[in-house]
Amino acid sequence: MSEEILVNVTPMETRVVVVENGVTQDIHIERQASRGIVGNIYRGRVARVLPGMQAAFVEIGLERSGFIHIADVLGYGASGEERIAEHLSEGQLITVQVVKDPIGKKGARLTMQLSVSTRYLVYMPQSEHVGVSQMIEDAEERLRLQAVLATARAGEGLAGEGGYILRTAAEGVGENEIVADLRYLRRLWAAVSRRAAAAAAPQLLYEDLPLQLRTVRDLARPGVERILIDSEENYIALRDFCAQYMPEVADLLEHYGGDRPLFDLHGIEEDIQRALARTVPLKSGGHLVIDQTEAMTTIDVNTGSFVATRRRRCSRPTWKRRRPSRGSCACAT
Repeated sequence: MSEEILVNVTPMETRVVVVENGVTQDIHIERQASRGIVGNIYRGRVARVLPGMQAAFVEIGLERSGFIHIADVLGYGASGEERIAEHLSEGQLITVQVVKDPIGKKGARLTMQLSVSTRYLVYMPQSEHVGVSQMIEDAEERLRLQAVLATARAGEGLAGEGGYILRTAAEGVGENEIVADLRYLRRLWAAVSRRAAAAAAPQLLYEDLPLQLRTVRDLARPGVERILIDSEENYIALRDFCAQYMPEVADLLEHYGGDRPLFDLHGIEEDIQRALARTVPLKSGGHLVIDQTEAMTTIDVNTGSFVATRRRRCSRPTWKRRRPSRGSCACAT
């Protein structure tokens, strides 16, 4: 199975496509003017507590205040009898993380259950849970990874400090790689904690990597043969990032300097237009209409030119028929 990652970088946006055996599988787009803030950690100030909604609004330095629910304050182990006013008060400084971008007139959705990621691990300082990505299905490998992580944490003096999730990319890796990620996460979280202690809210404490760097962190899994980047500046930045954090990926990087645009060369532009279209045609002749609103994403299913097979005519004697219900056969049964 051949797999490639294509990276197109312009001043306006960054686009990343995963191509498997010549077929586009995943498309990731990040626009510079409206870059998402999911994963960002802020020192915020509680602006208003809403006891009736079991929620609060938190100022984090954006145009609109963020929204946090009691479940995101206490985590999944919270009792249903807990009250928001017992944990948050107006003017209180708290550290929060964005889990959903602002949309329309709604502010960002926030949580106090923080996490930061590396290539192989997700670190959760408020949790003690240790898990393995569900994408790793082999039971023996899951047990092996948990054992490797336990050994690495004990060796680094981190046993019992926070929770971890082993990411899909960790499949097959050894203790050295896990130890390297543990050390990176320890340095990262120490820096975030120092900023939080000294911050005057609202203030950004931590920002996730831009898309082109997240690409090599999250998508460069085993089986990827090469990563093509059409920007020399970003190719150099990726090369430096890999040399420091992911040396095993550095050899996959290639700079594309051809005259023809990279995505045109691989037919990606047409795939993107189809993926982003409001209307999606179906083989049956029908189509889907997808619209995004502030409250939800709606999908309307239209039959279009599709005509169902004609119903089989009932052959039962007329005198045995009775008034039918809508959509049912008129025969008495």
